[in-house]
Amino acid sequence: MKKNRKFNIIYEDSDIIVIEKPAGMLSVSTDGQSENTACRLVSDYLKNKRGRAWIVHRLDRDTSGVMLLAKSEKIKLKLQDNWEETALERSYIAVVEGKVKTPERRITSWLKQTKTLLVYSSRREGDGKLAVTNYRVLRISGKYSLLGITLETGRKNQIRVHMKDIGHPIAGDKKYGAATNPFNRMGLHANILSIKHPTSGEEMKFESAVPAAFMKIFGG
Repeated sequence: MKKNRKFNIIYEDSDIIVIEKPAGMLSVSTDGQSENTACRLVSDYLKNKRGRAWIVHRLDRDTSGVMLLAKSEKIKLKLQDNWEETALERSYIAVVEGKVKTPERRITSWLKQTKTLLVYSSRREGDGKLAVTNYRVLRISGKYSLLGITLETGRKNQIRVHMKDIGHPIAGDKKYGAATNPFNRMGLHANILSIKHPTSGEEMKFESAVPAAFMKIFGG
């Protein structure tokens, strides 16, 4: 893994670049902010190679982990247009509040958004965008559970909403009901992204280690 000043580079070739996005960094500017977003920082890094970066998918500001960017608009569009087939696995590690009693579960709902940009679930089929999240319990401590999460769909705030729905909001996620913030950030980390390469078609798997602060709560 190559080290960069603001982010780590997991993989890079002529078409794509895969980074570890730190918590607290926006993926891309949404309203003209001049702050250092992941897209801007990667583009600055690529300037030395006469290139720039295009966002393929986003991670929330307080979510860390594996993030894929394209090196051309053509590759970006190819990835986005076929994202459900291209993204073979999207896995996360989450620290949620409380003891999750059901060891494994598949959560399905239809997501909608309020005028204040709060995403919420509808159980009525077709009433919003279909969202499917799978989780399994990895560890439990006194106040928290460590979950391994895989996505079947990639909707905005999907994991955060579904964890709130089951009564176990992600630690540090005040927006979706968390009462505690043990990490001074949200307890969500994108640890695995597997894709089909947009040019070669090769299956590739990229991983990011679970933050040590997450594991410390569980004695790890």
